[in-house]
Amino acid sequence: MSAALDFRVVPLPHPALRPCATCAVRRISVCDAIPEPFLARLGGAATGGVARPGILFIEEGEPAADFLNIVSGTARIYKLLPDGRRQITGFAKGGDFLGLAVSNTYAFSAEAIDTVRYCRFSHSRLRALMRDFPALEERVLKFASSELVAAQEQMLLLGRKSARERVASFLLAQSDAYAQRSPACFVLPMPRGDIADYLGLTIETVVRTLRKLRNEGLIEVSNAQDVVIRDHMSLRSLANGLRAA
Repeated sequence: MSAALDFRVVPLPHPALRPCATCAVRRISVCDAIPEPFLARLGGAATGGVARPGILFIEEGEPAADFLNIVSGTARIYKLLPDGRRQITGFAKGGDFLGLAVSNTYAFSAEAIDTVRYCRFSHSRLRALMRDFPALEERVLKFASSELVAAQEQMLLLGRKSARERVASFLLAQSDAYAQRSPACFVLPMPRGDIADYLGLTIETVVRTLRKLRNEGLIEVSNAQDVVIRDHMSLRSLANGLRAA
C-alpha cells in the first residue's frame, strides 16, 4: 500500500460506510474498484441526486462538469437534430456510468423514464479518486470501451438489420442487462415510442413485431412491460439473421 493511502487504513465508522456499502449496484458499477475499507472516501466524493420521470438531468451542449453513476431507475439517452427531431441512442440503468466526453460539453441528453437516482462526481473529485485508486481508472476505461462496442452494435442494428432482427436484438440486449437476476424475465420500463426511436422504426412496427414474436411463442409480454423469453435460442437466431425474418 502506498504512503498516500496510509491515513485511510483506520476502520471506518459504520454510519459513514453505510450508503456505499449497501448500494445495490456497486458490484456492477465502476465504484466496485474502491476497496471496502475506503468506501467513506467514495461516498464523500459523491453528491446524491434524484430525477423524477420526464426530468432532464444531463443536457446536450451543457458544460460536462460531472460524471454520474446511475443507482436505480432507467433513463433515455438521446441527441437532437437542429430541427428538433430526436434519436435515442441508448437507455441507462442501475450501474451505468454517464458523462464521459471528448469535449468540454455533454454530447447527449439524459432524461428520466421512471424515477432515477444517481451519484454525481465532479471531475476533480473523480480524478483524485483515480489517482489514489488506479483500479478505478481501469474500470472507467473499460466502461468507455464498452460504450464504443455498443455504438458499433447500434450502427449494425440501424444499418443492416430488418425490423424483426432489430426488435429481437433489443430484447436480447435488455435480457443480458438483467442476466445477474433472471435473463429470461425482465422489464421494459420505456414506452414503445422510445423503443421505436432507438431502433429507427415506427411505433406500429414495434407493436406489430412484438405481437408476432409472442404469437410465434418466442416471447411473452404482460402489463406492457414484463417480458419473458420463451425460446432464447430461436430469438437469438433471428437477431443474428440465421432465422427467416
